Amino acid sequence: MAKPPTPDPMKAGDQARAGAVSAATAFAAADACLVEAIAATRREAGRAVLITLSGSQGSGKSTTAARLAKRLAARDLATQVCSIDDFYLTKAEREDLARSRHPLLATRGVPGTHDVALMDATISALLDGREVRVTSFDKAADDRRPQDQWEVTEGPVDVVLLEGWCVGARPQPEAALDEPVNELERTEDAGGAWRRAVNAALAGEYRTLFARADLSIMLRAPSFDVVHGWRAEQERGLDRSGVGAGKAMSEAQLRRFISHYERLTRWQLEDVAADVVIDIDEGRVPCAIRFMPGALSD
Repeated sequence: MAKPPTPDPMKAGDQARAGAVSAATAFAAADACLVEAIAATRREAGRAVLITLSGSQGSGKSTTAARLAKRLAARDLATQVCSIDDFYLTKAEREDLARSRHPLLATRGVPGTHDVALMDATISALLDGREVRVTSFDKAADDRRPQDQWEVTEGPVDVVLLEGWCVGARPQPEAALDEPVNELERTEDAGGAWRRAVNAALAGEYRTLFARADLSIMLRAPSFDVVHGWRAEQERGLDRSGVGAGKAMSEAQLRRFISHYERLTRWQLEDVAADVVIDIDEGRVPCAIRFMPGALSD
């Protein structure tokens, strides 16, 4: 695939890094760059395309995806946004995994806790222009919503935008799995069975799915250290009015929850697996825009 032309708004990314432009200008520049890259990808493919958007918890993936969909619509490119979070296995299915494979698989999030077959089938239907029900997950209830609450899409789309924290992640080298990265792994995965199961999932059906992407984008956090604050903001903002919604997580519960994501989040910051990288600061403001060498052919 040819490298999309680099639009002029990329210059504002360098200015934003130096603090020379406002946050609004930096967001507008990054959005314009991404829209141009997506439009170029769609134009060259001559068909509906799959675009992936990754980033750590709380990095702004959902809001970025919504902005991009609006801008693409203004260019007559119909876009369906899907979140990998909506494809989590049901609570009952994860409880079965916890009993049969490892207790930590009861907690949603890591590869191995999604219905990849359903995600793949949904993406295929969308790319083919077929009507499809897109699943929905209630994080407050920690379970999949009933099918009558799923979104029904109609008509062909030009772009399917799949966003998610681990979208596009590559498996770690086997040697990297030997040592635990936090207290959760030291005490509840001492033998490494859980982290190896997650890695195996990444090397298997997830890798096959992510390889379908026509263009991959990453919102790259400055470090893992900012993730706790970002995810805490998300937790406070969850809608807990629905049936079965639980209480907000305590500080201790939240830290434990984020520990499930730590290994792979740190790995993604090191092993940047994306065609286009938007470096963001602690306030989630874009500060640099990069096309990764070798990711797109000239």
